[in-house]
Amino acid sequence: MERTRARATVFLMLFLGNLGNALEVPLDPKVLEGLPQPPTITHQSPKDYIIDPRENIVIHCDAKGKPHPSFSWTRNGTHFDIDQDPKVTMRPHSGTLVVDISGEKVESYEGVYQCTARNEHGTAVSNNIVIRQSRSPLWSKERNEPIIVQEGVSLVLQCRPPAGLPPPIIFWMDINFQRLPQSSRVSQALNGDLHFSNVLKEDSRNDYICYARFPHTQTIQQKQPITVTVLNLDAINETVAALYNETDFLSDGSAEERRPTFLIPSGSSTSKMVLRGQVLELECIAEGLPTPEVSWSKVSGEFPAKRTSFLHFQKTLRIVDVSEADAGEYRCTARNRLASVHHTIRVTVKAAPYWISTPRNLVLAPRERGNMICRASGTPKPTITWAMNGIPIENSPKDPSRKVEGDTIIFEEVQTGSSAVYQCNASNEYGYLLSNAFVNVLSETPRVLTPANKVYQVIRNNRALLDCSSFGSPIPKITWFKDSRSSTLDGDPYVLHENGTLEIHVAQAVNSGKYTCVARNSLGISENHVYLEVKEPTRILKQPEYQVVQRTRNVVFECKVKHDPSLIPTMTWVKDDGELPDDERFLVDSDSLTITDVTENDAGTYTCIMATTLDQDSASAELIVVEQPDPPTDLELTDQKPRSVRLTWIPGDEHNSPIHVFLIQYTDSLHHHGHWHNLTLVPGAKTTAHLKLSPYVHYAFRVLALNEVGLSNPSLPSRMYKTNPSAPDENPSGVDGFGTEHDNLVISWKPMSGHQANGPGLQYKVMWRQKDVDTEWTSVTVANVSKFMVSGTPTFTPYEVQVQAINDYGIGPEPAVVTGHSGEDLPMQAPDNVQVLVLNSSLAEVHWEPVPPKTVRGRLKGYKVYYWRERSLHKHNPHHVEQQVLTFSGNKSHGMLPGLQPYSLYLFNVRVFNGKGEGPASSNQQFETPEGVPGRPSFLKITKPSLDSLTLEWGPPYDRNGRLTGYTLKYQTVNISNVLGPVEELALPANETTVTLINLKYSTRYKFYFNAKTGQGAGPVVTEEAATIMDEAMAARQVDIATQGWFIGLMCAIALLILVLLIICFIQRNKGGKYPVKEKEDAHTDPEFQPMKEDDCTFGEYSDTEDHKPLKGSRTPSNGTVHRDNSDDSLVDYGGDGGDGQFNEDGSFIGQYSGKSSARDTAGGHESSEAPSPVNTSAMNSFV
Repeated sequence: MERTRARATVFLMLFLGNLGNALEVPLDPKVLEGLPQPPTITHQSPKDYIIDPRENIVIHCDAKGKPHPSFSWTRNGTHFDIDQDPKVTMRPHSGTLVVDISGEKVESYEGVYQCTARNEHGTAVSNNIVIRQSRSPLWSKERNEPIIVQEGVSLVLQCRPPAGLPPPIIFWMDINFQRLPQSSRVSQALNGDLHFSNVLKEDSRNDYICYARFPHTQTIQQKQPITVTVLNLDAINETVAALYNETDFLSDGSAEERRPTFLIPSGSSTSKMVLRGQVLELECIAEGLPTPEVSWSKVSGEFPAKRTSFLHFQKTLRIVDVSEADAGEYRCTARNRLASVHHTIRVTVKAAPYWISTPRNLVLAPRERGNMICRASGTPKPTITWAMNGIPIENSPKDPSRKVEGDTIIFEEVQTGSSAVYQCNASNEYGYLLSNAFVNVLSETPRVLTPANKVYQVIRNNRALLDCSSFGSPIPKITWFKDSRSSTLDGDPYVLHENGTLEIHVAQAVNSGKYTCVARNSLGISENHVYLEVKEPTRILKQPEYQVVQRTRNVVFECKVKHDPSLIPTMTWVKDDGELPDDERFLVDSDSLTITDVTENDAGTYTCIMATTLDQDSASAELIVVEQPDPPTDLELTDQKPRSVRLTWIPGDEHNSPIHVFLIQYTDSLHHHGHWHNLTLVPGAKTTAHLKLSPYVHYAFRVLALNEVGLSNPSLPSRMYKTNPSAPDENPSGVDGFGTEHDNLVISWKPMSGHQANGPGLQYKVMWRQKDVDTEWTSVTVANVSKFMVSGTPTFTPYEVQVQAINDYGIGPEPAVVTGHSGEDLPMQAPDNVQVLVLNSSLAEVHWEPVPPKTVRGRLKGYKVYYWRERSLHKHNPHHVEQQVLTFSGNKSHGMLPGLQPYSLYLFNVRVFNGKGEGPASSNQQFETPEGVPGRPSFLKITKPSLDSLTLEWGPPYDRNGRLTGYTLKYQTVNISNVLGPVEELALPANETTVTLINLKYSTRYKFYFNAKTGQGAGPVVTEEAATIMDEAMAARQVDIATQGWFIGLMCAIALLILVLLIICFIQRNKGGKYPVKEKEDAHTDPEFQPMKEDDCTFGEYSDTEDHKPLKGSRTPSNGTVHRDNSDDSLVDYGGDGGDGQFNEDGSFIGQYSGKSSARDTAGGHESSEAPSPVNTSAMNSFV
């Protein structure tokens, strides 16, 4: 049996679910205009309608329908004929009643009203509207007797306001309309009474007045004033003694303390019922001495935090919007230092009916199905009753297509003409709910309500919703097509909603286009076209950045944006979520915000918002405005002691940049008035400093603050702080003893400042004695000077000196002893035993014996050697006298004389010197330097060029540095490609100055290398170039050949071949290959391998980087003679270990690469006397 019932329940639920898809009539006026519709109540007065008796009564009832409904009313359950009452009128096209109460009693119109709206398709009814007039009755006449009460007892002043509609609002005031103060001791209860937990003497007054304000009529009623007199026990004893001739009626003059007890509520527990959705208010007011404190707790759970509040000094618990979960036990506790007391309130929550599902209007086509559901809840559970057109459904005409199942009406196979309005009533003992819903049976062809050709724009990757709002009866079926209607749009990425809307979850550019929605039912078809445009999103590419800016500077926030080109963007800047200040300093550009002359008020968060009609993007950045701190304030001096004081201050505004350090300065108005001096630095986290002070100073302090931006202005000076004078704490510094003449001693020191003097009358006690001779000090006292001279002292004698500070309050500490010397005199003796040792042609070593220390007569500074070249040993060189001086330290007895000229006669002497000057010179000594290599020939020139000969002329070196033994001439050819040929060498005697070279090649350029020799070796090389002349007949033949066609063809073929070779070389080079010669060059970087170049006398490919200009260091005059340039090139720069180099019989180099590049690098560019190294002939040939 139970299984069968379960199956029936499941079937009913499925059946009702299938009936739920009824047609909804859209609110489109064009649709509604042509459709019949049963009445619907659109506006009505509240169920409980309290009216102001001074105004006309207006009872609202409005409804809509097609055709427009007519209206009627019932009052107290019977028909209310408004035509019979001239005071009652109904507004046109409405059911609203207006009652003119002028000259009438309002009570006669109180009652229960209900409005009915009907047309040919049904009848709708309103709620039962209860009309009551508001009442604000006067307070009953009463006489309030004065209340006399003992201090410390509890007291309740009752209000008992008159019953009003609605209930009045109660408050207590005095006769001046000032609210009486309330506290945990004195508070007003919910019923309006004023409760005193215990009374005090100051509670005595004669104007406790309770006021009742009636909110509907806005009137206030006043109770008669109440007089309260509070007496202490001493006053009561005096009163009783006067009446009964007794004394000490009450023995103690002070009120006794007592445990708390509850004034409200009474007993240990109470109960309270509250309706769901209303406000729960629980109160506990206790009396006792001292005043009890009240607290609350829920026994069976926690308070709902967002809906709970505590009023009247914790005496009232208030919970708004009560729900069933708020039921339970609530405990209030009152306690003072004597005890505590509890009271439990059991709260039950009932509920008037409330909707779970209100019935909805049904629009059905003939023979369709539908259901109307009316579900409500409440405590107790409400009863559901149905009515049709205002008549209980059980009394309505039977309809086979209608079936009532409790809270649901099921319609099957509805027929045309069965339209009606149904009323659902849900009620229990705490109220009722009434709702109207109609069933409208229609036959309508489909209509698409979405505007035609509507354009939808959406941002890429967002959801797109294309509407196809339709209406028809039966409900139309919606299908969608895109562009060519090749297939319906169903499935990913499309979602078709029940209301006909087509959704694209993530719209892309390919989804743009024309869409068609088709609405179809059994009566017809309708379609509509819409368009979708998918736009690119708006994105901020460069966001504004966090900025820290000094005040008065400018700042720029950049905000670069990318957006869809078809959308018009709008850039908006906001500051702290508000508009930018209306200030011309704020300059908004297309992609930036510039703020000029920044102020502190400009600090904040700036947001750029780039918005289009479809989307927006935003980015924010914070602006921090910094500046130097404000000066500190409120300087105060505390802990004042003779030599110290504590300074405190209040820092100024940091202006968003933390203070790193405070600088404390002082001024001394006694010694340096107006001048501020730095005293100390204090970390920025501190605002106090313990300052050490000096005596006899009139101090004033100021403080400056330093942050990242800079130093603040100084604070205002502190008050003056004077320190007392005392004896000096220190002596002068920088004490020294020295002589300015051979018979004096000058004692000097650094003068002390007034700040260091510690008191008035500063003087200096100067003391001296001869060291290791005198035992007693000689002294003198001076003032306002920084030195003192002692005369008549022996020459350069050590003295001990002291300088001590003295003032009017005493002497300074024991001064330090400083050793000085009296003045120096010139040395008396020359060095003895002076000797010389010649080391080579340019270096000699001098020796001498040190002079006795006593003859120095001062501090020995050193020795000086004076030397000069007297003459050259060669008869042809001129005489030179150029005196030179070398200085050596005093601990030396020998020294070197470098840079001497070879083959020369030198003279020298030695002298000692001290701080005063030089002593006598030793007797002159002489020495000769040996031979060296000669200098360059004085000139080299080529003359008399012919077809096969050239004549060279030269001059001997200016610096022969010895006896010349001969000259060496080397030369080689230079072809048109600047490639050097084999080297020829020729030795020439020393007495010759010219030579003619014969058997040379005609029309050939030669390069010559020429140097002189002594017994010590060869000197540096001088180079020149020249060319033999061309034979006239040969020149003519060359011209003839050059004009021949075969010669021109040959040259073209050679040029083409060279071009091909160059291309092949270029390709191999790009592939990373190298020529064999190039590999050798990379492997042997020795410059000796290269053919001799003019600049460095090396050998290699003879080339010039400036398009075959004449070789550097030479020029060719018109007569064919090559003149010598001042070139420093020499073959010896590239020589081997010695000798003149190795050549074979024909003058070409032999041997292998010498690898001497390092030697040249080490030489650092200086000329070398070494001969050139041999060069491999095969390597040379392969290179050429």
